Amino acid sequence: MPHKVSVSNQNSSWFPELFRTILLSIFLALGIRTFVAEARWIPTDSMKPTLKGYKDQLKADKIIVDKLGYNFSVPQRGDIVVFSATEKLKEEGFTDAFVKRVIALPGEQVELRNDKVFIDGKQLLETKYLTAEQKTSLGVCASGLQTPFLSQSVKIPSEHYLVLGDNRIDSYDGRCWGLVPRANIIGRAVIRFWPPQKIGRIDKEPVYYETN
Repeated sequence: MPHKVSVSNQNSSWFPELFRTILLSIFLALGIRTFVAEARWIPTDSMKPTLKGYKDQLKADKIIVDKLGYNFSVPQRGDIVVFSATEKLKEEGFTDAFVKRVIALPGEQVELRNDKVFIDGKQLLETKYLTAEQKTSLGVCASGLQTPFLSQSVKIPSEHYLVLGDNRIDSYDGRCWGLVPRANIIGRAVIRFWPPQKIGRIDKEPVYYETN
């Protein structure tokens, strides 16, 4: 007597398995983006020449943001960070995330003198990422709207950071609107994956103090 081969179980089981696979893939993708890392593109030139920005995403630098590392460490001077708009920026109508470089840390006294950054009375030498013509002045701040944050010497409070763009002559940053609370920092830029000829790690550039 010939054996009867049932295929009903095989036919009916593939769809639930596919559905579970799709759900797991979505869950992992969302989990990675929420807790581990995410991709961002650079829409402006405020971080030029380190990162090139364009309104056209196909031309703009694209980066991977490490969202996990700062759970085990604190932002360091020189880190390039992505952060959500502060309350001050929201008041001015900004809603998108920003990307800037960490310049001054909690507890430090920071001021501008002769278009240079001074921290605790010592000049910060930023030649590794600033071009020769860049000057850290208050000229980029919108006049008449508010007093620029760094119009006088400021001590950075706990859990706050001063961030500036590398393109100092065309970057609306902390010298104008103030500090970034630690809670607003989304993560650190670690990899550039677009354009193809510039793929690689985004290493923290060294910063130095002027030596006498």
